[in-house]
Amino acid sequence: MNKKNYIIFFLFCFILRVPILIIYGDNELQNEWGPLVNNLIQNKTLAILNFGDFYLPNLWMPPIYAYFLYSLSFLFEAVNNYYINFVLIIQCLISSASALIFYKILQNFYSKKISLCGSLIYTCFPLNVYASVQISSITLTMFFSVLFLLCVINIIKFNKYKYLILFSIISGLLILTRREFIIFFIVTNFFLFFFAKINLKKILLVILFTSLTVSPYIIRNYIIFDKIIIQAGFGYNVWKAYNPLAKVEGSTIVSEELKIKINNIEKNKFYRINEDKVYLNQAIAYLLNDPLKYFKLYLLRLFSYYFIDLNSSEPNYYSLFHIFPNIFLSILVILGLFKYNKNSLVLNYLILIFVLYIFIISSFAVLPRYKLYLLPFQIIFSLAYLRKISWYK
Repeated sequence: MNKKNYIIFFLFCFILRVPILIIYGDNELQNEWGPLVNNLIQNKTLAILNFGDFYLPNLWMPPIYAYFLYSLSFLFEAVNNYYINFVLIIQCLISSASALIFYKILQNFYSKKISLCGSLIYTCFPLNVYASVQISSITLTMFFSVLFLLCVINIIKFNKYKYLILFSIISGLLILTRREFIIFFIVTNFFLFFFAKINLKKILLVILFTSLTVSPYIIRNYIIFDKIIIQAGFGYNVWKAYNPLAKVEGSTIVSEELKIKINNIEKNKFYRINEDKVYLNQAIAYLLNDPLKYFKLYLLRLFSYYFIDLNSSEPNYYSLFHIFPNIFLSILVILGLFKYNKNSLVLNYLILIFVLYIFIISSFAVLPRYKLYLLPFQIIFSLAYLRKISWYK
């Protein structure tokens, strides 16, 4: 595409989202995002909880999306409908930009026509359109994720410093957006070193720039909590996925026994860290008591994450606009994996990350929007099959 066509495609992606924003767009800062942003605005501190006049510094939620929301608040006197709509418009623009980046990724494997087709699938995918008009970090995560993949591809193909530095910065931002991305970052660096033959000096440079990107938040946490930590909440997420009432989406219903333990935690700056330990110990006790039950639950999450959750509590989950594209694409991926170029180092890397996503995300409570993490990989592998059986090249 030339510059003019890029602009037209970008505008198409954005305009597609406008009616969805009007009909389905969020109208408030939901869940933890409200307290985080309001406390940043009013008290100049990133906090969800407060004990009287003491605002507990946040360790629970990844910080990037909270700061993103906060950065958009300066044009408004308070969090109101105008502010929410402004946030969603910016997210729609970011989502549209993600489609352009994804087009650049596809051009590494397919013709311009097929790449455009794949980008249209990506930008029109119902869950992707819907997610962009929700107060959620998923749109920002997807933007960073496709940019991350494009950087990795360019590093493997060209091995230039500018791609390594951009890759490092994006990696740092993703680590501050999704906790589990640390695993993908480590695996990617091992792949670049052992298979793409990127020398150790450049790998160390990547680690250095990534560390510099996350260092302000780590320093903040070290000053407050006297330890090097990016985020607490691992124990809570394990408990949410592995407790007697948990299904695919997990369960947040706290037993009376667990409530007593949580209520006994001292209300100081280490509250979240100690609370997380209580949740983790409880989850371990459940797992050890009935490991077969939770292994079966894990297998159910694997199936539900890849195909469909048969017991979702989300009211709009069973819409054909959600179910049909997901199942159709999931089947095409399996067929496409028999057709892709086995000698392609880049495609082998994408398969590795794709499989890693499935197994890691399925280890915890699976929400419908998490399916979007698989979407770029699914389209790439599906197109490999469609190209083989179609005259459209």
